[in-house]
Amino acid sequence: MEHLLPDLVRITAAAGEAILQVYSSDFAVQTKSDESPLTQADLASHRVIVEGLAEIAPEIPVLSEESVPPEYAVRSQWDRYWLVDPLDGTKEFVNRNGEFTVNIALIEGQRARLGVVGVPTQNIVYTGDADAGEALRIDLADTQAAPQALTGRSWDDPGSLVVVASRSHGGERLERYLEDLALRFGEVARTPVGSSLKLCILAEGRADIYPRLGPTSEWDIAAAHAVLSAAGGDVWAAGGASITYNAKESFLNPEFIAVADASFDWKGSLPDVPPKE
Repeated sequence: MEHLLPDLVRITAAAGEAILQVYSSDFAVQTKSDESPLTQADLASHRVIVEGLAEIAPEIPVLSEESVPPEYAVRSQWDRYWLVDPLDGTKEFVNRNGEFTVNIALIEGQRARLGVVGVPTQNIVYTGDADAGEALRIDLADTQAAPQALTGRSWDDPGSLVVVASRSHGGERLERYLEDLALRFGEVARTPVGSSLKLCILAEGRADIYPRLGPTSEWDIAAAHAVLSAAGGDVWAAGGASITYNAKESFLNPEFIAVADASFDWKGSLPDVPPKE
């Protein structure tokens, strides 16, 4: 299915253009049943992606954050499907800081095989083929530039751990965990970023670890998970289990740890995650 990547990049870019049209306007913000924000940009991006995927692979079902999902008894029978977040980081979109993304993942066998993450305000698309181990950063503004191959940076300096953290989510448990990281690894530099960009920053070698101690949904991370895996990184549940997709009725992920260098023994080196109160 890697032959679909050029089409996926095109669809992601078109969805980004639809988002930016709303971004430049005086848009309204609604509140969904889970108290998360929703704008016309989410819906416009959803329509572009669903229509585009139907054109290039009509046989593959699409599950989007902005669609009504089928019952688990139905979707549990899917061998593969598209998992889409049309606009991840709606809070960042509303705050106009530019840190929001378009996310399309191909899930096969409960794992993220292909992923495309677009950053509309930067005119950049990240792609990841987890099976081939190939992750790329594509500059849409420079059609003459070759895609940049991505590799997460090797962990070889225990004095300069770079942690990427959520701009909109944190809390006391995360602060305690970062303090424990500093005790284990020495100086810890913190880079706050919104949306699935955090995983892409790991993939392009700008940070070492992303601890997510809070709720996320499968569509929030699947595409960037594929990019990070393709770049040599990994994501696992805070308890050590693998992150899987469409393996249960709920779409909620467990709390997780993402790292740029999967070859390092992080599980044997990291402190325990603080328990929930």
